[in-house]
Amino acid sequence: MIRNGHGVVVGAERPGRGSRPAVRVWCDGCYDMVHYGHSNQLRQARAMGDYLIVGVHTDDDITLTVDGRDTYEEVKQAGRYRECKRTQGVSTTDLVGRMLLVTKAHHSSQEMSSEYREYADSFGKCPGGRNPWTGVSQFLQTSQKIIQFASGKEPQPGETVIYVAGAFDLFHIGHVDFLEKVHSLAERPYVIAGLHFDQEVNRYKGKNYPIMNLHERTLSVLACRYVSEVVIGAPYAVTAELLDHFKVDIVCHGKTEIVPDRDGSDPYQEPKRRGVFCHVDSGSDLTTDLIVQRIITNRLEYEARNQKKEAKELAFLEAMRQQEPQPTRESDSPF
Repeated sequence: MIRNGHGVVVGAERPGRGSRPAVRVWCDGCYDMVHYGHSNQLRQARAMGDYLIVGVHTDDDITLTVDGRDTYEEVKQAGRYRECKRTQGVSTTDLVGRMLLVTKAHHSSQEMSSEYREYADSFGKCPGGRNPWTGVSQFLQTSQKIIQFASGKEPQPGETVIYVAGAFDLFHIGHVDFLEKVHSLAERPYVIAGLHFDQEVNRYKGKNYPIMNLHERTLSVLACRYVSEVVIGAPYAVTAELLDHFKVDIVCHGKTEIVPDRDGSDPYQEPKRRGVFCHVDSGSDLTTDLIVQRIITNRLEYEARNQKKEAKELAFLEAMRQQEPQPTRESDSPF
């Protein structure tokens, strides 16, 4: 077990005399290519108790036991099973589909093409139909979604305001490691992450990047404990106006290449002039490009895995429907 020491409620494991017993919550899943949907599930689960334990499945799907039983059957019978509301509009299946189709239909302000819609509707689907877990649905951003993820805290006197900017696409452990290093630069840090517009990211990354659009990337970054605030659609160049507006003390960039702005200038020219710019090495070699390359290289394997997973989930849904009490028909009544 890997223990996460951040944010643990004091007394969660050993409540004092006279206090109520701590509520320990367990949730599990694959958490493949962790996205804001996973973060929202963990947020909801954490709110159900004092101490959250997360189980990460092996590569084998365990929706059902080998004899076809629901893996949560015993928990349900004990009355200790709860469900978190699913975050609509995001799934690992959809993200994989975007990588393989290589279109920009998922970008903000872009209409979903018929080609992408047809592919999204059929990607990795078994012949038996579509289930509500593995399927793809369209993401709709709302202010409530942002409120759920945002801390709502402003920088306080004595805190060091640190600004970072980038795409933060397919938010992964490399990003988390980078933000953790940034967060450790000050005793009382307040980290602001500037997220570039989709069109800007596509300009300096090319292909069909970003894989996740601006609204999706916003929720993913907001879910990170090391980030206090997100600038949605930050300018590519870190300007004097931006630095003054947020009263930035430090500007950080990772070890990735700094692509010049449209006019050929250095986007970090102003913070370098002020002497507040620094490079931060996350120590991680994982990049968004590497993740995408893994998916493309193993395309057939991913599609076959998803078809198998959906077939099992559809069989489980059908079994659950058959267990539901059937309404009594009038002809069956003894009266």
